[in-house]
Amino acid sequence: MNQNQPQSSSSEGRTDDDSALSDFLASLIDYTPTIPDELVEHYLAKSGFQCPDVRLTRLVAVATQKFVAEIAGDALQHSKARQASIPKDKRDRQQKDKRLVLTMEDLSKALREYGVNLRHQEYFADSPSTGMDPATRDE
Repeated sequence: MNQNQPQSSSSEGRTDDDSALSDFLASLIDYTPTIPDELVEHYLAKSGFQCPDVRLTRLVAVATQKFVAEIAGDALQHSKARQASIPKDKRDRQQKDKRLVLTMEDLSKALREYGVNLRHQEYFADSPSTGMDPATRDE
């Protein structure tokens, strides 16, 4: 009989989880996410996924919004830590302008924590041939 008790409690737990999931998915019908459905559908279709259920599209939008918010929060913490490491005399001069600036360095560190390696170009060019040897240009 002891063997049956854990099974019934685990099935009750699953029922509660299923009920909570159903309630959550139903609430997504009335929710307007920050990321538009059309944008989410575009990237889902681009990756080969199509689903007519708007609840699933909004679930992806909510998950994406949470991911972006966590990255932005982590980048903010990196920015604050970077500013705290500035010598006090330079920091006093910068205190007049209290705006925080998100740098690529802060964003790269935050993204690295989530397994995303961000590398920016060494320089930006007007055309693909800029910076190439004149003898090898195809213009």
